[in-house]
Amino acid sequence: MSRIRPHIRGSRLATAGIVAASATLLATALSPTAGADESPTRATAIRNAAAALKDRAGSLGLTAAQGTSVRDVIVDTDGTQHVRYDRTYRQLPVLGGDFVVHLAKDGTYRDASRATRNAISLSSVTPKVSAPKAADLAAAVLRAANVGETLKRLTSRPELVVDALHGAPKLAWRTDAVAQDSAGNPVARTTLTDARTGTKIDAWDSVEHAAGDGKSLYGGTVPLETTASGSTYQLKDATRGGTYTGDAANRTDLCILAICLNRAPATVFTDTDNHWGTGAATDRSTAAVDAQYGTDMTWDYYEDVHGRKGIAGDGKGSFNRVHYGNDYNNAFWDDSCFCMTYGDGDGTQLGPLVSLDVAGHEMTHGVTSKTAALTYSGESGGLNEATSDVFGTLVEFHAGNSADPGDYLIGEKVVRSGFPRSALRYMDKPSKDGVSVDCWSAGTKDLDVHYSSGVGNHFAYLLAEGSGARTVNGVRYDSPTCDGSSVTGIGRDKLGRIWYRALTVYMTSSTNYAGARASMLSAAKDLYGAGSVEYGAVGAAWKAVNVG
Repeated sequence: MSRIRPHIRGSRLATAGIVAASATLLATALSPTAGADESPTRATAIRNAAAALKDRAGSLGLTAAQGTSVRDVIVDTDGTQHVRYDRTYRQLPVLGGDFVVHLAKDGTYRDASRATRNAISLSSVTPKVSAPKAADLAAAVLRAANVGETLKRLTSRPELVVDALHGAPKLAWRTDAVAQDSAGNPVARTTLTDARTGTKIDAWDSVEHAAGDGKSLYGGTVPLETTASGSTYQLKDATRGGTYTGDAANRTDLCILAICLNRAPATVFTDTDNHWGTGAATDRSTAAVDAQYGTDMTWDYYEDVHGRKGIAGDGKGSFNRVHYGNDYNNAFWDDSCFCMTYGDGDGTQLGPLVSLDVAGHEMTHGVTSKTAALTYSGESGGLNEATSDVFGTLVEFHAGNSADPGDYLIGEKVVRSGFPRSALRYMDKPSKDGVSVDCWSAGTKDLDVHYSSGVGNHFAYLLAEGSGARTVNGVRYDSPTCDGSSVTGIGRDKLGRIWYRALTVYMTSSTNYAGARASMLSAAKDLYGAGSVEYGAVGAAWKAVNVG
């Protein structure tokens, strides 16, 4: 590509310490299981939530013109239930219409988390701006975002929606525009246009520029679960939902956001002796080892720590494509194919983007899309990116690989000597990259989401490790606070549990940093109690980044 972005990006989401033993036991008791196969407990939660919707439709802002569908269900082991819904208005998707119904263990209604409290009612759902006009406007936005590039095969797909994310609900066109740049790699942008006036409401990037064994590029020799197929083995893991890795053969496609202009399927890697790769980039299966290993470790983290089996929580695996495009300085998750895609990098600034934290980062975009579905714009977009950075980091620590020990640096393995710094991002002091922010301000919402993510990353580091100087796994950090306070960390494990519960139970598509603070305080209260050290630490860490 002609321009290198010094950060990882993730795809547009479909349509972001010592305590008492009793506290530890409570954390275990409340560890949720999400999205498991249909069971009486899950079915009961859905029935209870449906009854609550019927009884409390008015207070939840529901009318006869609206429809609801269940996106996710979490049942805590103590029986508390949380049912997440998407909403339609006159059969049109409502952006920001999502909400979570919280029920006590006996099924009685407790309260709800709502992305918007505005009444959803429109005088008409007939647009004054035509679909072709919306498509042209979105194409112009994509061209403007790629100045200097000659875009090929540009296609736009408008969809009529109700926008409840940006003030009073209004009829809008959500248009996905995709194209290929001069190198043949995909570019995409989603534009939200007022369907009555033609005014651009918002726009955001859509493709984000981000028991055998194998010798990997970055993690040494790693174990791999594979599948025997005649006299050969496939790089396919039946123990983790059938996850597999294939070779994209340096082809590209535009099957982005369910728009397919051409398709470049990945051929599953095979091997004769079940010992994969050489550890050198010249061996095509070496990058595949890293990708499969990254998927394995991400799966294991979410299952071991949070009881979540697979990205969607349904026990089904995703798949990886490596060697995508030409000198592609990127990796991305795409919901439309439920897959991870890795470029090889240009070799000058970035190498193959198959490192463990990059894998965890990108696949967490998939987890977010199946839970809170944080909008990839404004503060919600920054929070979305921070969520992926946080869990990508926690995946790396959880893996415990001595060749790639856990750290609070993002993408440090993929950067090369030609890159202007030693990592893509720094969580202890995000501003070290020269573009991210350490502290929240009124202007945070206007920043690129990869720079506004610094607020969430800084909070996460402070909550886990605390402020000031320290060394972790041989890496020196020195994290300041925005208000001059001193913060004491509560550890990575508790950071992960609190953030995950907030993401899956309390956050909605419109959650901003203030909402994240409220969600994490609720999560800390659930897990450890309102008077706990952990609850106080969450408040102190958010205050230390100017949120609160």
